[in-house]
Amino acid sequence: MLGANISDKKRKALRNIAWAMGGKVVSLMSLLIVAIIVARYLGQKQYGIMNYVVSLVTIFQVFADFGLDLIQVREESRHPNRRDTIIGTVFALKMIFALVALTGVFLTVILLVKDAHIRGYILIYAVSIILNTTWVTRNHFTSIVWNEYVVKTEIFRTLIGLVVKVALVLLHFPLVWFICALVFDSFLLATGYTLSYVKKIDSIKKWRFDRKLALYFVGQSFPLLLSGAAIIVYNRIDQVMIGGMIDQSHLGVYSVAVRFAEILIFVPTIIAQTVSPMLVEARQTDKDLYKSLSRTFMNVTVSLCILLALLISLFSYPLVLFTFGSTYIAASSVLTILSFRVVGDALSQTSGLLIIIENKQIYAPIRNVIGCVACVILNLLLITRYGIHGAAYSAIITIFLSGTLVDGLIPAYRDIFKMQVAAIFTGWKDIIHIKTLLR
Repeated sequence: MLGANISDKKRKALRNIAWAMGGKVVSLMSLLIVAIIVARYLGQKQYGIMNYVVSLVTIFQVFADFGLDLIQVREESRHPNRRDTIIGTVFALKMIFALVALTGVFLTVILLVKDAHIRGYILIYAVSIILNTTWVTRNHFTSIVWNEYVVKTEIFRTLIGLVVKVALVLLHFPLVWFICALVFDSFLLATGYTLSYVKKIDSIKKWRFDRKLALYFVGQSFPLLLSGAAIIVYNRIDQVMIGGMIDQSHLGVYSVAVRFAEILIFVPTIIAQTVSPMLVEARQTDKDLYKSLSRTFMNVTVSLCILLALLISLFSYPLVLFTFGSTYIAASSVLTILSFRVVGDALSQTSGLLIIIENKQIYAPIRNVIGCVACVILNLLLITRYGIHGAAYSAIITIFLSGTLVDGLIPAYRDIFKMQVAAIFTGWKDIIHIKTLLR
């Protein structure tokens, strides 16, 4: 009977992973298609403006989330009988922080953004911050391992969003309508998540706010806020700084290279999601097997990403030319550099997973904060001297610094750091053992 229960749990976990990965693949490919169509239509400058708007608002979005998503998932997993109180409390907190974030957006626009049109675009897109508070329903599905309903909503949003943006291009609508289309994407997600919750779970009218629980959640989520803010800042600040320090046309070119880099980063993510259940089980049952599997996992992931980075770097010119067109061909040289970020992400994600499995995450925010500070400083120095190529160099240095080198400075992570160094130089030898990760 116990074996059957374990088997059921494994099947549920694998089904959950399959839905998550399938949804991500559809989302990434659809976003790339949309980006190609919209970028070709808008041109460098307007495409750059759109990415500037998204990047700026995304930085404020992390403060609206306040690290509450992970706390909600954890608390619902621990106390499923308190579902309505937990969701209701988190939703109320998210709404409060969303209003604070909107105030921050408004002040930033008034004080720092001179162009009246860009001000308007930012304020329009900022509406998505309020819509995203409904992600509490998505978090609930995550806590009960029902990714199927989340992914169906996201695929529906992605496909409808694709149709809408293609229609805007065919009808020759101006940039403001594409900004509105992004807000509409958020509306579709908000509606889809909420309707799925009401249909499959219960009425949202049962949600309740608990003041004591709210204070507890804020205290618990604050460290996650710092970590999350650091990650978002060093993933988005380069685009904001390019827009402010150079111009929107250069940002449009740089954003094209970023679109490809975002797809590459999914490779270590999909490997980590696939292997993580096996690593968790090995850690609990056989420590020697865990050490062997974790080493193979890191070596294979890093080696595959090194190979992928080399291929994309070599073929960056035709890749950009045959997708985004000659208008954005300058992005190919940026992509040549930025493609190697996937190696840094592979090192960071594999080590991050091992840190969580080994319950050593208490020091993890140090990595993100150092990465955030380094990213801002490096961008200030390198963008001034090397333009958008400087931003690409900054991204590479930052991810290797925060995701690998910092591990060598933290005693608890030193063994993982040694594994990372070995993975870079000799990890390719483990490629032949990839089957051990797929059993």
